[in-house]
Amino acid sequence: MTDPSNLSGSRDQGTTPTFGTLSRDSGQPAELRGKTTIADGVVEKIAGIAARQVPGIYNLGAGMARTLGAVRDRVPGGRPSVSRGVKVEVGERQAAIDLDLVVEYGPSIADLAGDVRASVIDAVERMTGLEVVEVNVTVDDVHLPEDDEDAQSESRVQ
Repeated sequence: MTDPSNLSGSRDQGTTPTFGTLSRDSGQPAELRGKTTIADGVVEKIAGIAARQVPGIYNLGAGMARTLGAVRDRVPGGRPSVSRGVKVEVGERQAAIDLDLVVEYGPSIADLAGDVRASVIDAVERMTGLEVVEVNVTVDDVHLPEDDEDAQSESRVQ
């Protein structure tokens, strides 16, 4: 066998090849070796799921968006949109979130809004690492228990 140190070639003896400008032991932490971009849609989904998990929240979305969403949900193969009623602005390190809510009749709306804010901030900051600078809550409607009964009795055919 031949000794590789005796071979002549284009490589200098005693050097190791490097790729790019950073070597493996550059001393920089992994989080500084690239850029992570989080799309608005990702933050919308996280915020939508977190808001819906709060007891007392009936639905998300303002009037027309809720109506169109309900039609889309009934179409075969259609899935409910978890980001309906959620708008976000995402920067490099911060996010601002706007929510349109429909609440159940009964609980304090101020308490529900606070619970939603806490849930959304916790979920978004934990999952994305972004700082949530504001969560604006708009309550568009109150769901009444008799609304469900009326919808079932209006059907002409069973």
